[in-house]
Order: sequence, then structure tokens, then C-alpha cells
Amino acid sequence: MSATELRTVSIIGTGSYIPEKVVTNADLAKIVDTTDEWIVSRTGMKERHMARPDEAASDMGAAAARKALEAAGVTADQVGMIVCASITPDMPFPSTACYVQRLIGAHNAFCLDITAACSGFIYSLELARNAIACGQVDTALIIGTEKLTGVIDWQDRQTCVLFGDAAGAAVLSARGAPHGIRATSLGSDGRLAELLMLPGGGSRHPTSAETIAQRLHYMKMSGREVFKHAVTRMVEACQKALAKAGAKVEDVDLVIPHQANLRIIEAIGHRLGVATDKYFINLEKYGNISAASIPVALDEAVRGGRVKKGDTIVLVAFGGGFTWGSAVLDWDKE
Repeated sequence: MSATELRTVSIIGTGSYIPEKVVTNADLAKIVDTTDEWIVSRTGMKERHMARPDEAASDMGAAAARKALEAAGVTADQVGMIVCASITPDMPFPSTACYVQRLIGAHNAFCLDITAACSGFIYSLELARNAIACGQVDTALIIGTEKLTGVIDWQDRQTCVLFGDAAGAAVLSARGAPHGIRATSLGSDGRLAELLMLPGGGSRHPTSAETIAQRLHYMKMSGREVFKHAVTRMVEACQKALAKAGAKVEDVDLVIPHQANLRIIEAIGHRLGVATDKYFINLEKYGNISAASIPVALDEAVRGGRVKKGDTIVLVAFGGGFTWGSAVLDWDKE
């Protein structure tokens, strides 16, 4: 299939899953030296959700996927591809996507996981878009699912207040709409990998009594450095994606940023020149849920009426790796 024959691809359904258990700032103040005022003033977060001990990334991802399929009017056996973005997979292998496949009965799909941290959903979007555009599959399911409460250090007040658990999903298909997903911009910089990482458990630091004693199986983050790079790269990604799409800042109806920190979102808005009321923000309820952040926010925006047919939407994220990405899409679903 030549470039002129590439199909346009749209998101035709979204879904999300939020665990029942709520952890408030007051709850955290009982276990680490922090306060509600300290957390809210520095992050904008008020609460986050925690998965049950028996709930894995695939369980949450499958719950979100079922809702997305229902919204799209697509059955599981019509799905040709499942991409699961997560830094907290069920296990190193098999892929979490394969477990989701089994749970929802999507037995005609091929499955893969990607690890791009908080940018994972946008990376997944681009992978699925290309597969559909070139005709490899007709319908794809992309999922961001995270159980971050299992990998944060509850003794580190700088990081344990930031993260929560959740899953979000979207169904992509070729609809023949004029635009759909118009453009994406992706980037990475492995030179800065040590600024945000989970060092233990892989081939670099295999699990041992030493790695456990050194607390290497918990997330490590240099917050100030991450903040600085996040703002710069997310603004840059938005500008590049808009330019590829032939769109201007004034054309944007809604920005759905990665929900990592309210100050980061405000800084991005200032530099981009997009009015504050055009940003969808829900981090006060969920905290940072990594790859699940954007699909959960998108689903809430759609179901809450913040998105209407014809709207131009910008998605943008930044995560460990470092990785970053942005997507511009026209919403063509009623």
C-alpha cells in the first residue's frame, strides 16, 4: 500500500477503570512527614486510588478495555491488535497485553507491551495508527494500565504522595473520516535515564537480598530535574505535532496533558499560549497514574461532554527514559 493509500484512523471509543480504594493526603500524613497543604501546594493532588492486592495491571486494563469496546460498538473478536503500555506489568513475560487478551476474549488479536513510562499511551497510539493506516489490521485496542502503588517507596515522602493506580483504554479504527488522528511527535533522551527510574529487578540489577536491602525495587526520581525537562519537552512536542498537522494553537479546543503536577501543566499552558480553560485536569482525584493518565482523562472528558464532534484535541505526555510525545486529533465521533 503506497503512502497515498494510507487510511485515516480515528479513536472510536474510550474506557477507564479506577480502583475503589481512595488514599487521601490526610492518609499519607499518617505514614510519612507531610501535610495536605504541602502536597496540594506543590502538586495539586488531593487523593489517589489504590488497587486491591489481588488486582494486577491486566485486570484493570481489561476492565477499561471492556468499556472502550462497548463505547465503540466493537466486539472483542473484531480487535486485530492490542498494545498495552505499562511500567508495572503483571510480570516480565508473558506480556500484559496477552493477559488482557485472555480476559476479554480478543483471540484474533496480536499482542505486545511497550515501556515508555508516562508517554506510553501516545507511543501506543502511534503504533496502532500505523498498523491500521497501512492495512495490517482494521481495529486496534490500546491500553495504559498502572499499579504504581506497588513500586513506590512509602518511606520517601517526595515520591509516595505522587502516584496512584488506574487504567484507561481506547479503540482505534479506520473510519474514512477526513482527519481523525492528524499527527504525532515522539521523542526520547536516554542520556537522562537515571533521573527517573526503577533500577531493581532487571538484568542490570537482578533481584537479590542486596537489591531488596538497597530498596532498588522502588521508583527513584530527581524531581526538580524532571520538572524542568518535562515542561520543555512537552511544549516542544505540542508545537511539532501541531506543525505536522498544519494546525495553530488557536485551533485547539482541548489539551489533555499528562497529569503529573499542576505546576507543570500551568507552565506548559503559559509557554504554549493556550488558555487555562482549554486544559482538562483531573490529577486532584488520581495523582500521577503514568501511562493510564491520558486515556483516563480522555475518557472522562468524552463522557463528561468536554469533547464534541469536530473538536481539535492535543494529547501530550512526558515520562521516564526520558520519553515524550504529543498527538493532534480531530474528534469525529458523535
